[in-house]
Amino acid sequence: MDAPIILRGAVGGDIAIMGRRIAAIGRVSKGALTLDLSGHRILPGLINAHDHLEFNLYSRMGNGPYPNAGAWARDVYRPNDSPIQEQLQIPKGIRLIWGGLKNLISGVTTVCHHNPRELTVFDRNFPVRVVKRFGWAHSLEFTPHVAKIFRATPEGWPFIVHLGEGRDRVTRREIFELDKLGALDSRTVMVHAIGLDRAGLKLAKERGASIVWCPSSNLFLFGRTLSDGVLSSGIPIALGSDSALTGDGDLLDEIRVARKASGVSSAAIYRMVTTDAARILRLPGGDIKVGGLADLIAIPETRRFPASPALVIVGGKVKLIAPSLARRMPKNGLHTLQVDGRGEFLVDANIPKLRAHVRGALGPDVRLAGRRIA
Repeated sequence: MDAPIILRGAVGGDIAIMGRRIAAIGRVSKGALTLDLSGHRILPGLINAHDHLEFNLYSRMGNGPYPNAGAWARDVYRPNDSPIQEQLQIPKGIRLIWGGLKNLISGVTTVCHHNPRELTVFDRNFPVRVVKRFGWAHSLEFTPHVAKIFRATPEGWPFIVHLGEGRDRVTRREIFELDKLGALDSRTVMVHAIGLDRAGLKLAKERGASIVWCPSSNLFLFGRTLSDGVLSSGIPIALGSDSALTGDGDLLDEIRVARKASGVSSAAIYRMVTTDAARILRLPGGDIKVGGLADLIAIPETRRFPASPALVIVGGKVKLIAPSLARRMPKNGLHTLQVDGRGEFLVDANIPKLRAHVRGALGPDVRLAGRRIA
């Protein structure tokens, strides 16, 4: 049997990784690779419950507030004009990988991509884990046959849909329409849901549905987000970044906006990107335990959460590492990525090739979720 990878000296003790899983927690004598993490805390990898990965090289688009998401889409969608025309010159697979990197540098190890699953991209050493087992519809407005899609979703999988994304009567009524279709139950995950009124909130609780909260996207588009009444209602809630088209940045930015925009405690928000998100999306992980997935991040002990990670491990593989930690490990396959406001990292992605694909279309000033790639 191969020797484990040892994460040594971190606050809370050593962790041994064997293959894709955590083999031991505590003092471990030797391993094939030992990383000295003195002065760091090891945390579970974060879970981003909502993103559209191919849209993260954009800047924000639109001039809200809008009554609903459909009004925003009709306002900004001009595929023959800038900036959409330039973005569409970049192969979709390349744009998806950049979206994965946006999540990686914020400590996300699992992301839920609310668009068709791109098997040829996601299953080839993608920067982060992309959720596979869920049913989805874009929304009641833009997806026909929502009930049919819901019924085709296997038992035990979540069914995810944009719902109540707005502040008008149309969005208030959507939850009742979904219920009439028979597509509202304990598997239903409503993305945004800021249009819920008291009756809609009561129905969501009765059916056991969950919510994905994207506060910065909501504030940008509609000037408001989930009320404290919804946030304290007992409905399970996970946090999502949304894409750069409407979101403030990455998941760390979303955590900060969530704290500022609500009375929710830091501990509760932390659960929204770890254990609560795992339960809502019906995933393993969200915690650190022997036998669990080796999806881990390390942040400096001197910095409070949320903080940019110094190390990200996905499925037992180092996907991101700070140069200061990488001095004693092989650099094969790792390339330098420097992003304003996040720092410099070595990442498991061919950054020169990825940059070459986008610079021809976007020029030298390439930005990832609003941050300049140096």
